[in-house]
Amino acid sequence: MLKTAVLMRRYKRFLVDIQVDDGEVLTIHCPNTGAMKNCALPGSRIWYSTSNDKNRKYPHTRELIQTPENPLVGVNTRKANRLVTEAIESDLVEELTGYSSIQAEVLAYRADITAQTIVLQDQLASCWSLRIRGWCI
Repeated sequence: MLKTAVLMRRYKRFLVDIQVDDGEVLTIHCPNTGAMKNCALPGSRIWYSTSNDKNRKYPHTRELIQTPENPLVGVNTRKANRLVTEAIESDLVEELTGYSSIQAEVLAYRADITAQTIVLQDQLASCWSLRIRGWCI
């Protein structure tokens, strides 16, 4: 279950200070190392998850933020491929229906990058690779 808070600041690429509803300030993990200029504005409403893993230094993870333009933006890059794969498998993306094989979290290598992709294949052996960069609701 996600909880809400107010973003106070982001720093050291992976850390975010938030203020929860009772006024307590928490430092939480931000899994996205990108600049995210529209997703790091102090005073923005954010949603975060909590892990039960006792070995984590920061048990909370930033998941969503409401931007000034009001869309909800997913900032946890680890969730993007899973959400898109689930949407494709559920036939929620009309342009991507009818594939006989869907493989998520496939490593794709190029000279300049290594990225996780989603690979779609149909019965004619046509193959498409999708690289998901982020997501917006």
